[in-house]
Formats: sequence, C-alpha cells, structure tokens
Amino acid sequence: MVYLLILMSLKGLEAESMSRKTLRANAEKFEFQAEVSRLMDILINSLYSNKDIFLRELISNASDALDKIRFLALTDKEVLGEGDNTKLEIQIKLDKEKKILSIRDRGVGMTKEDLRKNLGTIAKSGTSAFVEKMQTSGDLNLIGQFGVGFYSVYLVADYVEVISKHNDDKQYVWESKADGAFAISEDTWNEPLGRGTEIRLHLRDEAGEYADEYKLKELVKKYSEFINFPINLWASKEVEKEVPADEDESIDEEETSESTSEEEEEEEDAEKAEDEKKPKTKKVKETTYEWELLNDVKAIWLRNPKEVTDEEYTKFYHSLAKDFSEDKPMAWSHFNAEGDVEFKAVLFIPPKAPHDLYESYYNTKQSNLKLYVRRVFISDEFNELLPKYLNFLMGLVDSDTLPLNVSREMLQQHNSLKTIKKKLIRKALDMIRKLAEEDPDESNDKKDVEESNDENEKKGQYAKFWNEFGKSIKLGIIEDATNRNRLAKLLRFETTKSDGGKTSLDQYISRMKSSQKDIFYITGASKEQLEKSPFLERLNKKDYEVIFFTDPVDEYLMQYLMDYEDKKFQNVSKEGLKLKDSKTKELKESFKGLTKWWKNTLASDNVEDVKISSRLADTPCVVVTSKYGWSAYMEKIMHSQTLSDASKQAYMRGKRVLEINPRHPIIKELRERVVNDPEDENVKLTAKLIYQTALMESGFELSDPKDFASHIYSSVKSSLNISPDAAVEEEEEEAEEPETETKAEDSATEESEVKDEL
Repeated sequence: MVYLLILMSLKGLEAESMSRKTLRANAEKFEFQAEVSRLMDILINSLYSNKDIFLRELISNASDALDKIRFLALTDKEVLGEGDNTKLEIQIKLDKEKKILSIRDRGVGMTKEDLRKNLGTIAKSGTSAFVEKMQTSGDLNLIGQFGVGFYSVYLVADYVEVISKHNDDKQYVWESKADGAFAISEDTWNEPLGRGTEIRLHLRDEAGEYADEYKLKELVKKYSEFINFPINLWASKEVEKEVPADEDESIDEEETSESTSEEEEEEEDAEKAEDEKKPKTKKVKETTYEWELLNDVKAIWLRNPKEVTDEEYTKFYHSLAKDFSEDKPMAWSHFNAEGDVEFKAVLFIPPKAPHDLYESYYNTKQSNLKLYVRRVFISDEFNELLPKYLNFLMGLVDSDTLPLNVSREMLQQHNSLKTIKKKLIRKALDMIRKLAEEDPDESNDKKDVEESNDENEKKGQYAKFWNEFGKSIKLGIIEDATNRNRLAKLLRFETTKSDGGKTSLDQYISRMKSSQKDIFYITGASKEQLEKSPFLERLNKKDYEVIFFTDPVDEYLMQYLMDYEDKKFQNVSKEGLKLKDSKTKELKESFKGLTKWWKNTLASDNVEDVKISSRLADTPCVVVTSKYGWSAYMEKIMHSQTLSDASKQAYMRGKRVLEINPRHPIIKELRERVVNDPEDENVKLTAKLIYQTALMESGFELSDPKDFASHIYSSVKSSLNISPDAAVEEEEEEAEEPETETKAEDSATEESEVKDEL
C-alpha cells in the first residue's frame, strides 16, 4: 500500500509539472532544425490572425495516418489489432478548466525516431517554398500544401505534447514550448493508446475562444466536413433527470395550499393517499458528456451529382486541395464511369495555378489526384492517372475494378488503369471545353448573349483559365498526339483583328477570306513588337488576319500543330507565303539581274537566294528562313540556352533568303546602279548594309556587329563627302616638365583637399 501511495504521489507530481508546461527533466532533449525555427517564427509572429487553421491541419494529418494504417491492413490484417484499435476515427476532447485541447487518431502512429524526424526536422525544400510563398502573398491558407501544417499548433498553444504509439515501438511523448527545443521520453504515465497519436494543446491565454465546443464544431464544419473518417467530439449535453424530492419541499407545498371545502378535502385526501404510494421525485437538469459525430455527410463522389450543391463541391475542393482561401474552383466534373471498368471521379480546375507548376516540368512527377479502390485510399502520388500536362487538375478517383491487395507496381501495370486514364482525359478536356462554351465573352456574337446572374458569374472565366493554365494546353498539343485536335480547340491568342482580346482557331477560321487557304501566324517576343513587323505590311493592306504567338513555348507548339480543320499553318516570316500579285512574272524578269548580282555579293553571308517579295509594301526588303528552319525568334530562344548544341543550331538555323520589294525606291535605284557598274565598291557596300539592316528588322541577330558598324560609318562618311581614307586625328603628346618644389607642394595640398571632401 505504501508503495502504491508513493507511486501515485510521483504521478501527481509529474502531472503537476505538466500543468506548469515545463519539459520533464528526465526527457531526451533536442534542438529544432534551423528551418523549423524560422518557420515557427513566421507562424507565431507574422500570421497570428489566421490561427483557425490549426485544427484543420491536425485533422488532416490524423486522416493521413488513418489512411496509412488502413492501406497496410489490406495486406496484413494483424496491424489493426483488436477492440477499440479497429475503430478508425478521429476524436476531439476539450478540458475547459485546464484549457487543454486533445486530438486523437488510431492511425499508424510514430516511433521515437519518427517523432524526432517528423516533428523536429522537415525538408528544406518544403519550408523554403512555404516561406517564399508567405513573403510574396501572405496566404497562410496554403500551409498544408507544403507539409508543414503541424507547426500551426503554435498559433494557439504555448506548450504541445504529442503522445504516439507505433506497432513497432513503445509509447513515447514528444513535447515542446516552441522555444527552439523539444524533448522525447518513453511514456509511462499516460493511458496506453494501443496504437495511434494523441496531440494535446495547452492553449495560450489569448486563445481561450478554442476552449469552446461550439467554436470547435464550427471549425470542423467549415474545414473538415469531407474528411473520410468519423470525427467525434466529446460534447456536453444537458438532460432532464428525475431525482428524489426533499421532504422539506413536500411540507412547504402542504403549508402553502389554500383552504378547501369538505368535498375537495376528501378528494385531496384520496389523491394524497395515492401519491404516498408513489416515490417522491423531482426533475433537474444535469450535464452529461458523450461522443458526437461532426461529419456525417456522405462522401461526395458516392452521391448523385444532381443532389450535390455548388457550395458542397466548393467545400469538398478546399478540403481535397488543402486550399482554404475564399476562391471557388473554376469548374468541376463529377461522373460515374460504367462498363468493363467502373469508377467514380470528381475533377476540379483550381482557381489559381500552383507557384511551381512549370518549374522542372519534365524532371518531376506530381499528381494531384487521390486514388481510392472500393472506398479505401491507396495513394495521392499515383502519376499514371493523368498525363503530365493535366497535372494542374485536382480530384479523386474511386475504382471498383482495380484490385485492392496488390503492390503499387502491379497496380501501375493493371490493364484497367489505361482505360481509366483515357476516360479521365476525355472528361477533363470536356470540362475545359464547357468552361469556354459557357463564358459569354467566348461567344462569336456577344451582342446576342442575354446575361443572367449565372452568366455574369461565368463571364471571363475562360480568360482567367487561359492566363493560369494556357501553357498546359500548349504542352498537351506537343505531348498528346491522340487529343491534339481537341486541345487545339482550346487554344487562345491575340491577332491583328482581336482588338486586345483573345480568339480561338474556330473563330479565326470563321473570319477567313474566301480566297485564303492557310492560317497565318507570326512568332515574336511581344504583340507590340510584332505589330511593327515588316512581314505584316501587305497582309494588313489586303485585310488578312494574322495570329500573334508571343510565348516561347509557341515556337515548339507550331512544330507539332501542322494543320487544323484541313487548314495548314503558315508562318508569315518564312518561305511559302503566297499572295497574288498581277505583275509577279514581269517584276521577276525585270529584277533578274539585280537578284543574281545581290546573291553573289552576299555569298559569304550564308544567303541562299535573293527573290522578289510578295509580302512587302513599305519596307525595301526582309530576310526569311526556310519552311522547316528556325525562325528569328526561335534562334534567340536557342541562343539563350546555356547548354544548347552549337552544331545543331547551325543545322536548324536553315537557309536565309533575302526578299526585296521591287516597288521601293531604294531597290529601284540600287538596280540602276548595278546596271551601270556592277563592280562599284560603294554599291556593294550599300547592298551589304541594306541586307544587314533587313536582317535586324526581321528579328535576327547580327553575327558581326562590328562589321555592320563599320559599314554605317563608311556610309555616313560618303554622305558627308568625307574621303574613305580620311584618318582620325592623333592626340598631340605634351612634353613632360620637371616637377619643381612649388608644384609638388601645390599637388600635395590638392590631394589633401580631395581627401577631406571624401
């Protein structure tokens, strides 16, 4: 008995120590990784106004732990154990007096090493990315996307205990006051968990609002309603209960009764005799506690799409994406696939592109789809469900066809997966197409569109989608030959007739002239630059529409998009452009001598030919490339790449052709000079200068800028009647005088004054 009293006393002291929020003396202490400390400083000091998010992050982590144990149980049922351990649920308990909030799960649990690694150190990449995002946007709602959500507990708690039991280890306690250190010790005083994790938050004085059941219910409803495991709150409840009535109360009632008649007294006596046989009780209100289920909503993907509201879809998206901003997803698609392969799916287009969507696009594998098999979560890193160019989509797939108890590798090779992927792609593209069709701004005849409230909400949605994810559609055209035509319908771009807006290929074709066979386009760094391009002169005069492609990826895109709706694409800065000119044959014959002479003159400049141009109006000449060679803009892109292959560049550069405008006075005069004296060096110099100028105006870089500058200066000399042999006047050198004593003193004084000024 004495031993038991001593033991109870020690446990009492230990509990008292815990209530003082101090780390136990016998615990093994560690320092937080620098990245963690930096993160916690930001959370606690800079983002305190968003502290509501702590609960959703803990519930999300608990759900992940439950997913893991359920997945492990598919191949080994023993891991679940027995009794309460088989109940895969999340429990929330509040001690209002001590201001301790507990969140418990029966998930996979953590070993001692897991506690040290998972809660003391985190991947630098995740922390750095989160910190960078916070500094640029200040949006704490994205914390869960970076794997650092646990540390949000310090927004509301100044002392945290994490009690955890893994099947492969003893029960341990991790504890920290967010002061740069944490401690881990074997748990010998708390109730055995069996398996799982319990997090106890000792709430700060200023976080008293979270010691309120209604507030906790509100947060679960707002953020965690669609978690796939039951979330139970140990909730208080007032009930009426009958208890024995005191005798004094009965006497008081008799004394206060009024005098009555004899008949009434006889009746009352009979009633009293009857009442005396019954036990005397009264009703009182009493507070009891019981588990209350907070998320009783059926999984959205299992419901009929017609029965799910827009608000529910938005809430589900926020829960799925761990994005709790106010933004709604742009669109969603909820469908059931039947046939040989049966599955249910919900796909979402996020309101914004992830900050790193296109960084290391080809070097990383990232999927935003969660895969379930028969309601059991399998993985959120299953990259075989969607192609890389659609990895911006969020969603969930639940298959009844895929096997449960096989390895991930075997699942990746399963035949049903290809069918699921094919249907998901089709549904995803249909969702994007529908987003465009329902946008009033995308209508061909915008004046006829009657704008309702629903249409006002959809107005401008596709333009928003294109600004966020347009590059993904282009990458899809490059990568997905099967769906290339469907993706091409989704392209948007500016043109010479789009008035600052964007248009589609279908809209472009609807405006084509009857005589036009090709779709005209030009590539460059900006619309403003392209609008001044000499390649557009005659096309504009003839009222042809030309597409502006100004994204660097557009150059690669047009190597794969060769035609659309039986119309070929024609780059107006390359060979192959055909515009009718009634005098073409006559002009070719008239300028035959000049083109031949000019070609010979430019033999050293890698010019394949000199031709009469049908694309110019006001410019004397332009330089075009061969049909399958690089454009001027593509050359610049390739030059900017550090590791580009020089030999490949030389091959892909293609042959250059100088096209001349036979109606321009400069070209006419040059022809006359050549006819008079084809060996005149000044004429040859002028011809080279015209070519180099055309090269720059056509968007190319000069291979020898010094040579070009020399030609310019020579031309200026000629126009100023300066002899080509005129030399630069040399500087006269003054004879050095011996330094006198006075000069030396003056020099020293000047030096001193300069130093004083500095």
